[in-house]
Amino acid sequence: MEKFEIMDGKSEIQMHLHIRPGDVGRYVLLPGDPGRCPLIAKYFDGARLVSQHREYTIYTGTIEGEPVSVCSTGIGGPSTAIALEELRKCGADTFVRVGTCGAMQLDVLNGDVVLPTGAIRKEGVTREYMPLEFPAVADHEVLTALTAAADALGARWHAGVVECKDSFYGQREPSRMPVGDALLAKWHAWIQAGTLASEMESAALFVIAAVLHARAGTALHVIHNQERMDRGLENGPVADPEAAVRVGVEAVRLLILSDRAKAKG
Repeated sequence: MEKFEIMDGKSEIQMHLHIRPGDVGRYVLLPGDPGRCPLIAKYFDGARLVSQHREYTIYTGTIEGEPVSVCSTGIGGPSTAIALEELRKCGADTFVRVGTCGAMQLDVLNGDVVLPTGAIRKEGVTREYMPLEFPAVADHEVLTALTAAADALGARWHAGVVECKDSFYGQREPSRMPVGDALLAKWHAWIQAGTLASEMESAALFVIAAVLHARAGTALHVIHNQERMDRGLENGPVADPEAAVRVGVEAVRLLILSDRAKAKG
């Protein structure tokens, strides 16, 4: 792996991702876990490892002859923000997060796919980009491709709002937190308004992509439903964890074809 050196702050090599323009495609899939990157890269033609540094592992290959990449983001908004900033500087402009979530509605089951239309900004990183009045919403073209991909693959899917937070255990074990009452009050408010699921990255993805004039969407695999568990309802086994990945990869393929058709006029 190429050694990274900070010279004058103007090096083409990005500080955290250790990439330069030409290393990544316009379209990038974004899992959280670096270990999922080689598995996702198997869906590419001619995939090659580009970089590994900290929580960021990057492979680039092609889909339909178009350069595409996969880049892990780690957990949460701050590391996702860094990935978006540096990928954008290297030419990427279309991002599809493929990750996991915990369901909040009783009819959202383990193994389902959640496609966020928007995200509750209960995290901190986006406040350094835009005021809270600015909504965190998925790009229409990416969301349309994701729903079409989910239908084509026969996935059971839900589209709607998700909650994004910074503290995993603040949400998982709120009763032991000094601010537990406030956490639970918000949790129940989100549920009453129909929030589908909870995760940690999509708010940052949507807001920062908007600021960077890029497109972004998310496909989430449901691995748990706290509300069903609390009611003693069948939670079911965690189904094929590749469901969201397949939806994301197919959505990228559809976007490539759609973008080519539009370019030809």
